[in-house]
Amino acid sequence: MSEAPQPQFALQRIYLSDVSFEAPNSPEVFMMNEQPHVDVKLDTSNRKINDELYEVTVKITAQVTFGEKTAFLAEVQQSGAFRVVGIEGDGLEHTLGAFCPNILFPYARESVDGLVVKGGFPPLMIAPVNFEAIFAERKQRQAQQTTQ
Repeated sequence: MSEAPQPQFALQRIYLSDVSFEAPNSPEVFMMNEQPHVDVKLDTSNRKINDELYEVTVKITAQVTFGEKTAFLAEVQQSGAFRVVGIEGDGLEHTLGAFCPNILFPYARESVDGLVVKGGFPPLMIAPVNFEAIFAERKQRQAQQTTQ
């Protein structure tokens, strides 16, 4: 009788897998006095690299506009390579869908903020995100869809 492997989890590497910054209306946009509209979108994804390695990505897209004029559009895909052994089913899904994004998010948030400041704009302080709650909500929606 073979024993299941001991659960193991290890961060192998954190890296930017894609980054983009556009400020199409600079420098005119720096002189605008109206209130900007800030739109921040967040997404996560993951993929299996091999039997023990997974890539998890947190994507943040931030767009600030003044009326019809775009001040800037910043997009960051912060990724991490994670070694996961002996974690399967719901545990693996939770690890990849909530735990890993919690590790990556501060790096993604800092990358977006750095791009925005280097673009000549005030810092964009993105609020912390509760990936546990997002994961639980997604699971609940999936469960409701299967029962309908």
